[in-house]
Amino acid sequence: MTVTADTPLWQRRPPPHEPDFFRWTSAATSDEDRAWRIAMTMLNEFEAFYFSMRTIPQQAKAAFEDANWGEALYLSHKRLGSYSRTVQQVAVRLGAALPDLTDQSELWADVVQLFEAQVEGRYERDLAIAFLNSVHRLIYSDTRWKWVDYNYRTPARTTNWLTRASHIVQRFDGADTVTAGTVADIVSIPALTAKFGSLDADCAACAGHINKVFGFSDGGMGYQGITILNAGFYRNRGAYVVGQIVTHDGTGHPLLISLEHGQDGVFIDAVITNEADAHNLFSSTLANFHVTNTRYHELCAFLSRLMPGRPLGLHYSTIGYNHIGKVAVMDELSRELSVDPHRLATAPGFKGSVAMGFSAEQSRYVLKVIRDEPAEHYKWDVWPGTAAVLNKYRRVHEINRTGSMLDNIIYQRVAMDRSWFDDELLEELTDIAASSIRIEDDRVAFSHLIVQPKLVPIPLYLETATRAQAEDAIIELGDCIKNNAAANIFNRDLDARNYGVNQYGRVYLFDYDAVEPLVDIKVRTNTDREEGEEDIPSWFFEDGIIFLPEEMLPGLRIEDRELRRVFTDRHGDLLGTGYWTGMQDALKRDWVPKLKVYPRACRIS
Repeated sequence: MTVTADTPLWQRRPPPHEPDFFRWTSAATSDEDRAWRIAMTMLNEFEAFYFSMRTIPQQAKAAFEDANWGEALYLSHKRLGSYSRTVQQVAVRLGAALPDLTDQSELWADVVQLFEAQVEGRYERDLAIAFLNSVHRLIYSDTRWKWVDYNYRTPARTTNWLTRASHIVQRFDGADTVTAGTVADIVSIPALTAKFGSLDADCAACAGHINKVFGFSDGGMGYQGITILNAGFYRNRGAYVVGQIVTHDGTGHPLLISLEHGQDGVFIDAVITNEADAHNLFSSTLANFHVTNTRYHELCAFLSRLMPGRPLGLHYSTIGYNHIGKVAVMDELSRELSVDPHRLATAPGFKGSVAMGFSAEQSRYVLKVIRDEPAEHYKWDVWPGTAAVLNKYRRVHEINRTGSMLDNIIYQRVAMDRSWFDDELLEELTDIAASSIRIEDDRVAFSHLIVQPKLVPIPLYLETATRAQAEDAIIELGDCIKNNAAANIFNRDLDARNYGVNQYGRVYLFDYDAVEPLVDIKVRTNTDREEGEEDIPSWFFEDGIIFLPEEMLPGLRIEDRELRRVFTDRHGDLLGTGYWTGMQDALKRDWVPKLKVYPRACRIS
């Protein structure tokens, strides 16, 4: 296209091979020209970011093929922090090129209009607009009460795609039984270059497992068909093929095949065929999946069909599109709170001394704000401040959560409808977090807002649980603490009130104001002291955080004596120094934990 002076700005493109877009932006000759150059700079930076997002999953595939687990862990960290690092760098460079930009809000409106014209019709339009808005929030970060709309997601492109999109899914016709050949075709979908150690035997065992679970047999009712996403899913040491099997009665069931790479090559480790196990595998309490198919709307639509009990926004986050997930979650919250008479009120359970939670009865989420000052029952000597606590929540988002910590969706400068809030809750919020909340006519505006999936705190769960459920929860609590340790996370507030149970009985840590890197903790003991010894222990004068494992069980506040015995029988190693110092040594050697995120009954190897 030939550009002339009469060509509309939205149709123009920047000069090719521009070496420094920010320098080019600062050379604008008018406000109109400046808005166009800023929009083109934003587009250039977004396209570079989006290219990186599309290539990291291929790099994760290569890491699996090479059994390079250090590289796999590095890629998880890189991708989780990529978005925030990129928008931070863009905001800083743009601010340096145009120091007066924060005083020109009308100019930014022109930038948005020009940018949106450039991305109109693109598949990734919503992602591009999310990127632009994130930069905008950082540029105007000094204007605390300037709110940015989170309700801009375009409709997901899901209409009839199952009937035509072979690049999204592959289908397999129904039969009486699943054969080894069908399994071989399914596990070939990721197109791994690494060789299987014993493909024929694995496929036969996998097919046999599936047939046994569903009761398929020659001459029986069989299944109607299998649909598999045309992608490989990679996380930590594992690779997964994800799909659905429809049984003879028309009921859809998850069909997820887990692959691992051992000394003898790739092998099929497990088959997941029920929603509960699929839900736990895709939980946002684990690191994000790297998925080699870039059609993120269709992927999430399929995952929603597979796991309808899981909010759509969390599916976006699970496959690495956290910024789109934030918008989808806010959209879900808006729908939940707009159609039901129940309003946001204080969340049931113990009121945190640092973060205050609130929710609505019908909502699948809990919302949190950080207090301006800690409550009277605060356990520690020094209050680090709201910003430091928020950084701890951000850190949890950017690490491997090992299946035992809830991910956090952190919003900045977001406003919600005042009618969604109970009056008593609003009064308490403005009392304990006045610096972070402002009521403006019909809106309640937050400088920060943390959103998490809803859990039942362990003490509340135990009040109504059966004996078997209670014992399972206590065992899960110990597993949760151990998984956190494997992620270099130590919760110095080892109180069961900071842990919750999900709908499938899994236990997760959900409060992070007291989390610290485990390698920084000083593990000490008093068990080596003689009874009646009056001298002050030597560790008393040490700086830093001291942890005495033998004091852990009372700190959990598990009142039931039998449940304390269950914890000790299963997790007695947590009550001695050996476990903790051993884990610290492993972490210092850059050990990558091998996690099992499905029951032993799913395994075929």
